[in-house]
Amino acid sequence: MDAVLQAFHIVATPQVLVVMLLSGMFGMFVGAVPGLTATMATALLVPITFFLPPVPAIAAIVTATAMAIFAGDIPGALLRIPGTPASAAYTDESYAMTRKGQGETALGIGLVFSCIGGLFGTAVLILAAPSLAEFAIKFSSFEYFWLVALGLSCAVFITSDAPLKGVITLFLGLLIGCVGLENPAAHPRFTFGSTDLLGGVSLIPAMIGMFAISEILRFTVTTEQIGSFNRQLGSVFKGMGGLMRKYPLQTLRGSVLGTAVGILPGAGADIAAWMSFAMSKKLSKEPEKFGTGHPEGLVEAGAANNSALAGAWVPALVFGIPGDSITAIVIGVLYMKNMNPGPMIFMNNAPSVYAVFLVFIAANLLMLPLGWACIKASTRMLRMPRNILMPIILLFCLVGAFAINNAVFDLWILLAFGAAAWLLEENGFPIAPAILGMLLGKMLEENFITSMIKSDGSWLAFVERPIAGALALFTLLLWTGSSWLAWRRRHIPRPA
Repeated sequence: MDAVLQAFHIVATPQVLVVMLLSGMFGMFVGAVPGLTATMATALLVPITFFLPPVPAIAAIVTATAMAIFAGDIPGALLRIPGTPASAAYTDESYAMTRKGQGETALGIGLVFSCIGGLFGTAVLILAAPSLAEFAIKFSSFEYFWLVALGLSCAVFITSDAPLKGVITLFLGLLIGCVGLENPAAHPRFTFGSTDLLGGVSLIPAMIGMFAISEILRFTVTTEQIGSFNRQLGSVFKGMGGLMRKYPLQTLRGSVLGTAVGILPGAGADIAAWMSFAMSKKLSKEPEKFGTGHPEGLVEAGAANNSALAGAWVPALVFGIPGDSITAIVIGVLYMKNMNPGPMIFMNNAPSVYAVFLVFIAANLLMLPLGWACIKASTRMLRMPRNILMPIILLFCLVGAFAINNAVFDLWILLAFGAAAWLLEENGFPIAPAILGMLLGKMLEENFITSMIKSDGSWLAFVERPIAGALALFTLLLWTGSSWLAWRRRHIPRPA
């Protein structure tokens, strides 16, 4: 209790509270600008943490990343341009709600259920960090192979109305993920002699192009007007209590899955959002409503987003193993502030660790007023004529894509993928599976090759370990069950 009381005194200082407020505003801005990811927000804050004590330094990063993950939902819902990769999984669904005149509901879901998911993940971090980290450390390349295979299955579930086209674009994404030197053999593939492609195709410029540039191209070739852009947003909190009562299971399921995926090293909020949204559609009693502006998937995936952030801190604190790219940066800050991660951190720095837990709680609660203010500020964007708005969006996209690597080549990737996505969507091909393939393709190949090397070419090794065997069985049952249901719907007529 002494350590907890000390933690309260540490967090409740003006310095920590002001740092959290300023970093929260910064995170909102970064997350809402397409291309400026939560990882970039963390990286940009690192130089500032040099001049801060340990707890305010960690508080700045925790608050900024939590805000950035949510803020990515704002341009996704209003403009169909995900601000962060974690928002890409359900951008089409939230944008469909905006087109129906329910933009405030879509944004309210993202805000409220991100807060709920973040608090759930924090509770897990506080209560079960050592035991959960011990389970996560048992994952080897065999388990990760099946986990990624399970994640790739999401491509079929989120496009169940056109599964074949979804699989085609998934394989296009996997093919794009093969470009460059980032493969187990470090052999340049599909570079066509270009040195710019040796590092592969940058995910963020490609993602911005596929969502934002394609939308700008669509605007230039059509006269369609979207009525919801001609009015202000209403209260974002209206109806949230009803959704909590209607979807308690989905909220819990998304929070649990997000935390579990976040705990696994190298996974992160991106994969958690995709898997959660796909699971929501698969288990929903109303799957036919998905894609038309249905809130159920947004509830589940929104909760998974921020719960994964807290989950990623479990292996980072207990073992010094990053759960995602954000905690990879955080671990360096922890070492710099003499809060060396590991089992002994709870003994050597107990007040500081409890202070970090309190910061997580405060950051998720701070998300509600800051998120509300950010959404209200976005109504100005809605009232702006689209022939003025689109060039401004294009400018932000160009800046965001260039800022990733400070490379002009990324601008060409942005434009090329935007044109390709527009052509695909005009012909009924969904683009979300392509993003999923690019995100998970390298991880799938690396874990497959590593597993084959470790097992000396034995395929049996992929199912010999208990966790790997259970994941393999679940994945194969999912594939065969889905295939059988699809065949049954196609060949067995429904009774009149």
